[in-house]
Amino acid sequence: MTVRVHTWLAQWGPILPLLTAEATVWAGFGALLPILPIYFVEHGVSLPMLGIVVAAWPAARLVGEPFFGWIADRASRTTMMVIGLMLAALFAVAPVFVVGPVAFIVARLGAGMAASMYDPAARGYLVDANPPDRQGETFGLYGAAQMGGLMLGPAFGGLAAAVTGDPTTPFWLAGIFVFVAGLLVWARVHEIPRGVHDQPVDAAGEGEGAPTRRPSRLFNRLLIAAIALGVGSYFAGGTYEVVWSLYLTSLGAGLDMIGLTFFTFALPILVLSPVMGRYIDHRGGFLALVLGMAGVAICGALYPLVPEVWFVVLLGLVEGTAFALASPAQFMLVARASPPGRSSTAQGIFGAAGTIGTIVASLSAGFLADLDLRFPFFATGIGTGSALILGLLIGRRRLYDAMQPAHVQPIRPPAAQPVAPLDQPGEPIREHAQP
Repeated sequence: MTVRVHTWLAQWGPILPLLTAEATVWAGFGALLPILPIYFVEHGVSLPMLGIVVAAWPAARLVGEPFFGWIADRASRTTMMVIGLMLAALFAVAPVFVVGPVAFIVARLGAGMAASMYDPAARGYLVDANPPDRQGETFGLYGAAQMGGLMLGPAFGGLAAAVTGDPTTPFWLAGIFVFVAGLLVWARVHEIPRGVHDQPVDAAGEGEGAPTRRPSRLFNRLLIAAIALGVGSYFAGGTYEVVWSLYLTSLGAGLDMIGLTFFTFALPILVLSPVMGRYIDHRGGFLALVLGMAGVAICGALYPLVPEVWFVVLLGLVEGTAFALASPAQFMLVARASPPGRSSTAQGIFGAAGTIGTIVASLSAGFLADLDLRFPFFATGIGTGSALILGLLIGRRRLYDAMQPAHVQPIRPPAAQPVAPLDQPGEPIREHAQP
């Protein structure tokens, strides 16, 4: 057992501080989730306006992630991560001091821009810190770290609000968590060389033989397919951030039950993401990608059909399992679609494009919820399912090939050695040794 622990630490120790920081960030994010829409509504935000307030965060990321991803491929990624986290901590507590729809929108814009400084740099760092044959497990651990924080965050936020009787306490808690994550990155995450594990480049980025190499062009078929898939997976997050707490409250749930639903969603992701990441590294990720996204779409459409809160809790386990299948496969696909030296840029574009799904879902969820709180969930199922189909149509056979283990280490027969003829014209006959 001790040998296994030492082996694991030797393999993953260099990125463990970043994974710990990621878990801490998501604990802060999770502390706000149960209270955020309720707090906004109680301070004068209507349901349609709530969608706009929530959409401000991904809107900032839509603009910021490609830009800061481009910078992260040319500047110190650790510096960008630290600055982004410190600013995110500041904007996390801003709604305590500035109240009202316009103030909330500004605070959310600032938080989204800070996140867009941190995320592409962090994901690009993970790509360059590990060889291609461990990308699936790398992002499985990344997803597990996020969900570990998300499991604890809502519990911390709900408990803190209940103990203090102050609805602003979760905002302070979120700010502290994110600030601590920034200190951890500053102290323990060290800059690494770029492109150490880059594979040979396929000059065209398309066509026969391309699955064994990373493309040379930034905008290639694989990345465009990954973007389409990302839009669908982000769609659910935008919907749930707007209406989840409000819908469960309408079913009679309190903050404790709302926090439990986040826990049951995060639990299978925490447990299964590293396992699934290791599986797709060795067996391929295409099936996990398809089944995972299809599961998220189906669960989204089923939530408004279940009669009791406890059924929502159980369905959250199913959706969390589906997400644990899809997420590592998606990030592995983006890593394989990234040209050498452009990993943070590609991650930034992927994240920004995914936020289009969040923005559309947030805006539509507010207006649809004003008609019926169940409608946004149906829209989530349709949006996620449509993105899956679109991504498969764009990627076609190339996407399937890229998700196979042969993409990382193609099996090639050893090069044939030239055999000299026994006799050449004009030369004397050579005698051969007998055994």
